[in-house]
Amino acid sequence: MKLLDNKTAIVTGGSRGIGRAVCEAFAGQGARVLFTYVSNDTAADETLAALHGMGVEADAMKGDAADSGFADSVCVRAKELWGGVDILVNNAGFARDGLLMRMKDADFDGVVQTNLNGAFYMLRGVAPLMMKQRSGRVINISSAAGVYGNPGQANYSASKAGLIGLTKSAAKELGARGITVNAVAPGLIETDMAAALTDEQRQRIEGAVALGRLGRASEVANLILFLATDMAGYITGQTIGIDGGISM
Repeated sequence: MKLLDNKTAIVTGGSRGIGRAVCEAFAGQGARVLFTYVSNDTAADETLAALHGMGVEADAMKGDAADSGFADSVCVRAKELWGGVDILVNNAGFARDGLLMRMKDADFDGVVQTNLNGAFYMLRGVAPLMMKQRSGRVINISSAAGVYGNPGQANYSASKAGLIGLTKSAAKELGARGITVNAVAPGLIETDMAAALTDEQRQRIEGAVALGRLGRASEVANLILFLATDMAGYITGQTIGIDGGISM
């Protein structure tokens, strides 16, 4: 028997990077997976094909994580397909960096709306379903930037710090119904964001990491998988760093 047999998972931002790695990790352990994505149809089709190739039921929905109506429709879809939701991974997010003195309102508001508000909308949507079944796992993808801050990322850091507060409050509200809510805080991971680094930037970051390298999406996915299983049944309200030691 696999760790997530007969479980249903929603993964936002699931077509690429960490999100896709999470979808594949869940599918490898038997979960049914519904993932969302905002624009890249090709990547979504490739991810969906990969999940079906692993022998699990899977579906994808295209929409904006910052839209509360879309979040509600995702929860409705999961209930229609499979009767409920056992796991939610709030992964959808983006960065729009800039010095705070020059940051436009739209750049701050847009990042917070997607990264933080979007997670709240999804959590609010799945909470009644999980409360009814008296079980559930919620994992919010924060960031080392949300724990320690980053220059040039006031908007991103604020949104990811907000996720930590959301995690703690939701854990206290939902724990009595058997629902755990945790956050993971990755450092820099080998994704599209890392690919945009210059060689100089990459070398500087790697030099600050105790392990001397960037993380892999599969490594973050393995931590999220653990938090989604019964093995993590007594862990809630926590923010777990996965950053190679850069935060020490």
